[in-house]
Amino acid sequence: MPRDRASADHKVSTVTAALPPTVLRSVLTALMLAIFLGALDQTIVAVSMPAISAQFNDVGLLAWVISGYMVAMTIAVPIYGKLGDLYGRRRMILTGTALFTLASVACGLAQDMPQLVLARVLQGIGAGGMVSVSQAIIGDFVPPRERGRYQGYFSSMYALASVAGPVLGGWLTEYLSWRWVFWINLPLGLVALWVIHRALDGLSVKRREARVDYLGAVLMILGLGSLLLGITLVGQGHPWLSSQVLALLGCALLGLLAFIAHERRCREPLLPLGLFGNRVAVLCWCVIFFASFQSISLTMLMPLRFQGITGAGADSAALHLLPLAMGLPIGAFTGGRMTSRTGRFKPQILTGALLMPLAIAAMALTPPQSGLLGALFMLLTGIACGLQFPTSLVGTQSAVDSRDIGVATSTTNLFRSLGGAMGVACMSSLLLALLHQGGFEMLGNPLLGSLKAGEADPQTQARLLETFRDLLLVSAGASLIGLLAALALPDRQLRGR
Repeated sequence: MPRDRASADHKVSTVTAALPPTVLRSVLTALMLAIFLGALDQTIVAVSMPAISAQFNDVGLLAWVISGYMVAMTIAVPIYGKLGDLYGRRRMILTGTALFTLASVACGLAQDMPQLVLARVLQGIGAGGMVSVSQAIIGDFVPPRERGRYQGYFSSMYALASVAGPVLGGWLTEYLSWRWVFWINLPLGLVALWVIHRALDGLSVKRREARVDYLGAVLMILGLGSLLLGITLVGQGHPWLSSQVLALLGCALLGLLAFIAHERRCREPLLPLGLFGNRVAVLCWCVIFFASFQSISLTMLMPLRFQGITGAGADSAALHLLPLAMGLPIGAFTGGRMTSRTGRFKPQILTGALLMPLAIAAMALTPPQSGLLGALFMLLTGIACGLQFPTSLVGTQSAVDSRDIGVATSTTNLFRSLGGAMGVACMSSLLLALLHQGGFEMLGNPLLGSLKAGEADPQTQARLLETFRDLLLVSAGASLIGLLAALALPDRQLRGR
């Protein structure tokens, strides 16, 4: 295995050396554009939800406009990873971008809420290909030691999308229509298709005889889809022991067990179970799961905390997330450069995993009115996440054989998406329980509603501050699991320049 892996790294390095810098820059630009589009639609729709609800007069399916996209994107990621290994990544990223663009048009033309949710699901399927295949392509053309720098650029696109999404969505909804939130993807998607087609045209692509595991894909969709739908319902206020949640979790358990049993016997498995015997890959997946758990749940918790305790408006609460969004690219860029310079990924991961619980615990003990101090701890939390995201992916890619880079990358993105979904569900459920215990009233969904505490008496605000303090301390405690995984990572030297 070491000899084969070294040979694979040598092949990748040879391909990289054959790519002129201008070609590599054009490929990087195309892939960053694809990732930005896929990440943008996770956030751009949130501020348009009241307008969508008002037009369709349907609140019951409103949360699924966001959840449907996230669930579909998460499920599609590992499938695209395998298909990219079999049929070539250029074909898969073009397919995903085309589906994303067409589905965006369908979203803009939707006449009722079920049509919009269905179009968003199709849009998420397309986005799954854009995000996962883009990161796998870098694994094809960049040697392990240099990947951290490029994956840092990709993480910056996530951060930029998290900031630009709410601002752009609010402006389009306010001055044009909520439909423009989706129609804007038509020109952007066409540009992305042209840029990707031109940048990747002519690049050598290794293909092998394809055996698509259709049954495995169905079982994975059944298992992961049921799991994500179940935890999404919990995040929307359903009790863990409700009949709907228990039915979905039971279906998820059966589907995933059947998937594992099938993959053990399949000649061309959709997800090679041997990857889970790779210690480095599994530990990196654990790190990225809990980093995403914190970063995504905090984007939901912190605006609610700021808005509920200070009585600020939604616009001010959104700006409260800016330090977190700024810290992500700083950490990603720094971690990527340090990985490239030192040839090691563990120090950056360990630094981020150690900084994460300290920064979140400090936020828990800092009142929202302390603007500068709170912004500092938010910035440090973003840096901690940024240090872990690209370096965990680099660690995973360097630990697997070159033929499994696509599926290993998509599995990394799968755990990142699962961590975010679990974070929102668990923290939302815990927030609802704490608020109910404290006698507070929530308006609607915890992700869409607001707290009736902005004009409360000081005693009520003090109890609310204590509630969020306990919630953030639990979040800091959960991040310690990621720290343990980072400590267990072996400190290996990456090959290639």
